Amino acid sequence: MLLLAAVSLLMGLGFGFAWWRGRAQLVRVRTALRAKAGDLESLQLAFSRFAPEEIVERIIASGVSSQSERKQATVLFADLVGFTTISEHVEPDVLVRILNGYFERMSGAITEHRGHISTLIGDGILALFGALEPNPWQGNDAVHAALAMRGELAAYNRELDAEGLPTLSVGIGLHSGSGVSGLVGSRELMQFTLVGRVVNLAARVQDLTRQFEVDILLTRAVQQEIDKRFVLRELPPTRVRGIEEPVQIFAVEGFAENR
Repeated sequence: MLLLAAVSLLMGLGFGFAWWRGRAQLVRVRTALRAKAGDLESLQLAFSRFAPEEIVERIIASGVSSQSERKQATVLFADLVGFTTISEHVEPDVLVRILNGYFERMSGAITEHRGHISTLIGDGILALFGALEPNPWQGNDAVHAALAMRGELAAYNRELDAEGLPTLSVGIGLHSGSGVSGLVGSRELMQFTLVGRVVNLAARVQDLTRQFEVDILLTRAVQQEIDKRFVLRELPPTRVRGIEEPVQIFAVEGFAENR
């Protein structure tokens, strides 16, 4: 009897120890999983600052893919006017603060209208509408984003002026067309972007804002697709570098709700 009791006690202790050890391991596993989940969430949040959220989610789900697609997209190209001159007369830390404030406001205006910033080039912005997912309203979204950028910049300039800092001027060019979208770059640096004539022409149209002394210009391709309540002013067909035929452009003056 004593032997049986001792054996039962030992077996009970063994099962108890195994249960305790298993529970301790389970707690450690759960703790490690929570830590990894927290790390992944932090990484996703940090990465989403540099790439659209949809692209981050695709990479997490299936890894980096070289798959590319031909998309119908609207390109918005924006560039600050005279910023090089400003940069030569402002202290570096102040200059960076001004530029960061500008990008923060412009980015908000773009993402609010279903666009995403593909590239920041110095003080320039390349934004895409319809490149990630099909968007039948991409032209409207892009022009509304441009008008929102105009409003945000006006408000930002009032803040800068109140601080005695230089105010900013921007030129924005919009064009719609076909391009190839995908992750482009090297093993060290990749970005989701659009490649094709549509991007080049948007950049050329942005250059024309200085010539015509306006802040937003769009092409016939965009004009034909957008809401008729946008107030546009037709400008003379203009030749641009790299394009054989003159480009028909329109200045964007506003949006008439009751038109």
